[in-house]
Amino acid sequence: MSVWSRIIDMAQSVFDPEADAPETSQECAPDPNDVGFTAAVIGLAAKMAKVDGEADEQEMSAAARVFRPPPGEEAAFRRVYTLARQSVHGFESYARQIGRKYRARPCLLEDVLDGLFHIAASDGAVDAAELAYLQTVAEHFGFSELEFRRIKATNLGPDARDPYAVLGLLPGASLEEARQAWRRMAAENHPDRMSQRGAPDAFVKIAEEKTAAINAAYAQIREELLVGAQ
Repeated sequence: MSVWSRIIDMAQSVFDPEADAPETSQECAPDPNDVGFTAAVIGLAAKMAKVDGEADEQEMSAAARVFRPPPGEEAAFRRVYTLARQSVHGFESYARQIGRKYRARPCLLEDVLDGLFHIAASDGAVDAAELAYLQTVAEHFGFSELEFRRIKATNLGPDARDPYAVLGLLPGASLEEARQAWRRMAAENHPDRMSQRGAPDAFVKIAEEKTAAINAAYAQIREELLVGAQ
């Protein structure tokens, strides 16, 4: 029985927002066959689609590209997604559940946020309600306000006045600090690394876009600081 079929069979229990999650450790992937994680992530995606009042087919298709149900399980995925998006209620409990269990794997939690940003943007815009939802999820995942600014900027593009947010820096950081942050983030978000992890094509595309944003932010900071030093 596939994980998707198991989710359908266990729908009422795996979508229990108060379910406790045990501690674990590993790098950037959930535990094998973690049905609760899969269900909670789909729940977060589906409930976000409800935030702007319109949970449409476009957002469901984007969720399917990100979470990639296996061949033959597309209908099961749609049933799980439809069940979860009936209301926004409970999303914070889902986020807390994932955050508690995978706090030691921040790259996994950032992958989840990247996927949610991708789904939110699938209709062409991310509105204020969706941003507030995403920030709340990030807080329950344990990300700071500065870290959320960075994740937001690498997904939606930096504010022209704030390339530092893309690199997770405060304004006023030195060129050396910017260089070190750029090198670290470029390595962490390289599309080849995402491919090596066996990520779906949608995540590889996200990594390409994030890498472009990281490079552009560093180039802007470098130019500003070098010009200012002359």
